[in-house]
Amino acid sequence: MIITLDTSSTTPIYVQLRNQIVMGIGRGDLMLGEGLPSVRQMAKDIGVNTMTVNKTYQILKSEGFIEIDRRRGAVVATNQYADIDFKDKLEDELELLSAEASVKGLSKEEFMKMCEDAFSNFKLASAEGV
Repeated sequence: MIITLDTSSTTPIYVQLRNQIVMGIGRGDLMLGEGLPSVRQMAKDIGVNTMTVNKTYQILKSEGFIEIDRRRGAVVATNQYADIDFKDKLEDELELLSAEASVKGLSKEEFMKMCEDAFSNFKLASAEGV
């Protein structure tokens, strides 16, 4: 998986890295159970501070996307599921996106089509028949 960061973006590097790893898992670039580079190796590979990668890994762990084990390091979690906290967070984010789309003049049909197209790009969801 190739990670590209935009250092001129207003989005913090650790958020960009988190988002790219989640996208990689969703697309199937990173498989369930697959190991991630060590914090040091990832920092070296993408040219950032180890604290940035460590922060990203801790966030991914708290969100349930990865597991961290002292012996195996960071691996993509094999038991991905949508708990109540995730569903609440997703509902809040979708509500905001829906409001923004509505204010900008998108129809419900356009918005739903965009959601369907985006969702269909991810292998895990389509493999589960969701």
